[in-house]
Amino acid sequence: MTKAGLLAAALAAAAVLSGCISRGIKEGIGAVRGGKGVYAPVQPAHATDGVKLLTGYTRFELGQIKDNFGGKAPRRLGELLPAKFEAALAKKGIPNTPGGKTVVIRGEILHYEQEGMVGLAFGDFEEVLTRLDMVDKSSGKVLAIANCIGRSTESVNRGVDSKADGLAKAIADWIAENYPKPKE
Repeated sequence: MTKAGLLAAALAAAAVLSGCISRGIKEGIGAVRGGKGVYAPVQPAHATDGVKLLTGYTRFELGQIKDNFGGKAPRRLGELLPAKFEAALAKKGIPNTPGGKTVVIRGEILHYEQEGMVGLAFGDFEEVLTRLDMVDKSSGKVLAIANCIGRSTESVNRGVDSKADGLAKAIADWIAENYPKPKE
């Protein structure tokens, strides 16, 4: 083999290995972080006189989240979500004490995607898309509306558990954005 051929083979091997190494790093990080969550306000919460919307609330509950995607969302999503939601709130440092002024998060599943041929072709990608209302429990008043999404983008994070984790993170992020920051 010529020097040029050896150099080309070495460069090709390096390119393949660097792709494998970066994929390995991404998968490792994904295993630690779990599912990803994002939210997008549809009807934003409005602070009054600089006071955050959720000032005074000390309890956050998950209400009914209906499957409006033809029953395609697994029941397990609803079973996993409450515990993951509690953990996501705790990680954000948001108090969740029984008996206080309460916000209920309720809504509907608009889309549920499991990995299929598209996911295999373009990489690991699954998601659950919801439209959720943030509601004052005592008055029934809708305080804000957002689309909350739980997704997995690594092969180690495929499945309903990861999507529930991501959805819980998205809801907790939405609450945290509208909750007063603790005084230091």
